[in-house]
Amino acid sequence: MKRIYIYSLVLALATTTVSCKKYLDEKPNNAIATEDAIIDAGTARAAIIGTYDRLQGYYASQYPTLGTITADNVIFNGTLSEYLQLDQNAIPTDNVITMGTYTAIYRTINSANSVIAYVPAINDPLLTVTEKNKILGEAYFIRALSYFDLARGWGGVQLQLKPTADLNGLKGIKRSTLDQTYDQVLADLVQAENLLPEDATTRNRAQKSTARALRARLHLYRKQWADAETYATQVISNTKYALVKPYKTFFTAPFLSTESVFELTYSVNDRNGFWGTWYPSSAGGSFTLKPSDAIVAKLNNPQIGGTRSTLIAGTAPNIYGVLYNTTASSIDPSYVIRIAELYLIRAEARAQQNKLTGANSAASDLNIIRDRAGVLPTTATSQADLLQAIEDENNVEFAFEAHRWFDLTRTGRAGTVLGITNPNRYLFPIPLSDILSDPDVVQNPGY
Repeated sequence: MKRIYIYSLVLALATTTVSCKKYLDEKPNNAIATEDAIIDAGTARAAIIGTYDRLQGYYASQYPTLGTITADNVIFNGTLSEYLQLDQNAIPTDNVITMGTYTAIYRTINSANSVIAYVPAINDPLLTVTEKNKILGEAYFIRALSYFDLARGWGGVQLQLKPTADLNGLKGIKRSTLDQTYDQVLADLVQAENLLPEDATTRNRAQKSTARALRARLHLYRKQWADAETYATQVISNTKYALVKPYKTFFTAPFLSTESVFELTYSVNDRNGFWGTWYPSSAGGSFTLKPSDAIVAKLNNPQIGGTRSTLIAGTAPNIYGVLYNTTASSIDPSYVIRIAELYLIRAEARAQQNKLTGANSAASDLNIIRDRAGVLPTTATSQADLLQAIEDENNVEFAFEAHRWFDLTRTGRAGTVLGITNPNRYLFPIPLSDILSDPDVVQNPGY
C-alpha cells in the first residue's frame, strides 16, 4: 500500500506540474519582486524607511539585552530560560534571543542590500541626485552598523552583499574572518561618509558625523588608536553635539537631545516596549532584567555614579532601571551612539598612545564625562590606571546600554571581571538552524 500511495502521489504531482506550468510561470499578485518594488522616488524613500524599521527591530530590545545581561550590571529576574542562559553565559545554539537577533540583523542587511542594488538605476525627476545619494549613504551606514554588530557578537560572519531573492543566493558563502568583516564595515562607512549630507538637526537618520562616530568605534575595536582619536575628534568638534545636564536629561526629555549622535525613534504606532522588561509588575512590567547589587552600589556612590543614580528607582530588593521609562506610550528611543561615548573612545585611544595627562589627554576627556555627572576629576596618572578608570567610567555611564559585555570581550577583560575563563564564550553561538541548513556555515568554537 505504501508503494502504491507514493506512486500515486508522484503521478499526481507530475500531472499537476505539467498542466499548471503556465500558471506557475506567472508572477504572483500578492507579492512584488524587490527589483520591481524599488523603481521610483516614492518606492526608494519607502525602501530606506523599511530598512530603518528593520534596524529598529533588533535594537528595540534584543541587541541591548545581549550587551547587558551577559555582563555584571544586569541580572536575570524572570522566568524565561532564554534570559537565564544569557545571564549564566551558558548559551545553547538554539537560544531564542541570540537566534532572533542574528536573524534580524541579516534581515536588516538584506534590506540595505536591496536599496544599494536598485536605487542607483532609478531615473525619476522627483528623486534628485542629492536625495539619491542620501538614501544610498543611509543604506551603506545601516549595513556597516549591522555587520559591526554581528562581528563583535559572533566574530567573522558570512558577507552577503547582494539582495537575497531566494535560498540559492545564500549558497557558497563561507564565513569571513573577523578582520575581513571589519574591513567590509570600514568600506561601507567610507561610502556612507562620501554620500551622506551633514545635517544640522537630524539625529535619528544617518549623516556624515554618524558614519564618523561609528568609524571611531570601529577603529577602537581594531586597536587603531590614532584613527580612533581622529574620528572621535571630528564628531566632538561638531557643535551640533554636546553633553546635557543633568545626566538624566538625555533619557527623560526632550528626545533627540544634543547628547544623541544616533538614536532610533519610535512612536505610539511603532512602539518600543523594552521598558516592560525592566519595570516591576506593580508598574506593569515583567522585571526580567534587574540592576545587579554591584551596579546599584556604584550608581548610588556620589564619588562614582554622581547624578547617574537617576538611572535607577525603587527600594531594595526591588530596585529597577529607568533608562527606558515611557510606560504609557512606549516610545523610548534606542540609544545607539551618544556623544559621551566619543569622549571615552578618545580618552582610551589617547591613553593607549601615552597621551595621559594635561591638555588634550586621556585624563582631560575622562574628566569631561565625570564633570557632567558631578564626579570629581580622576586621580589616575599612569597608563594602566587611566585605562582602568576609563573602563570603570564606561561601566557606569552606559550601565544599561549595549556596551559592558562588548567592552570586556574586546579588551580581553571578561575573564578577570566576569570569571569567564573560556575565551570561546566571548562569542555567541551561530544559530543551530543556520548550521543545519547551510553547509557553508561553521559554528564558533566551543559550541
